[in-house]
Amino acid sequence: MTEKQPEPSLPHGRTRLLVTRPAEDAEPLVRRLEALGHAAAVEPMLSMVWLDGPEPDLSDVQALLFTSANGVRAYTKRTSRRDRPVHAVGDATARAARAAGFDQVDSASGDVYALAERVKAMRDPSAGTLLHVAGSKVAGDLAVLLGTAGFALRRSVMYDAVPALTLSDETATFLRTSALDGVLFFSPRTAASFVRLLAESELVGCCRTVDAFCLSPAVAEAARAYGEKGVMPWRSVRVAARPEQDALLDLLPVAG
Repeated sequence: MTEKQPEPSLPHGRTRLLVTRPAEDAEPLVRRLEALGHAAAVEPMLSMVWLDGPEPDLSDVQALLFTSANGVRAYTKRTSRRDRPVHAVGDATARAARAAGFDQVDSASGDVYALAERVKAMRDPSAGTLLHVAGSKVAGDLAVLLGTAGFALRRSVMYDAVPALTLSDETATFLRTSALDGVLFFSPRTAASFVRLLAESELVGCCRTVDAFCLSPAVAEAARAYGEKGVMPWRSVRVAARPEQDALLDLLPVAG
């Protein structure tokens, strides 16, 4: 059985985009990109490791906070309970919560700061603790953001996101042959991991023909940074108007 080789070129008007999300999130995004007329390849920058542990104690919890769909997945591996309201950082996380069986789901449609504001507006600090289901690495400090408003927040680490160690041969070939048009980045950590692997593979210069599509200014900053003072030579770095997947997809060229 011969190894599948990447297609070096595409029909005129089609773009090839690289999805750097974890495998669990990449599949539905690839389907969406293909429906829009793009070709999509996957290069996960993080792999999820679900941590073992006891069923979470919800006796004093008034609501659950999820800052990623992976938090929802990790929670559902620990318990079958769906009897607490959910506050999700964005729409994709909210969809994952509804798909998991939660009935009361609110989306902040933004970042952790937007999530904190939604919680402040909708919850009473005296009604109980907030449980933040999180990974070992978190962006922003919800405990501080909500603590100033009198909320008690407990963070429960239920998964770990392990960075990729190498780029696949397929992605390296796409880069070397200028067969890649854009890379989609959803977090500073994944953008930084991709830049690191490009440097280790001596492929930084290949990005001159590639656009970086970034979910937020913080993601764009990580995508641009190279070494201590260097700047990645992307063809362009584009930032979504809002930190939501739909806004990121709005940046993409119209497929011919």
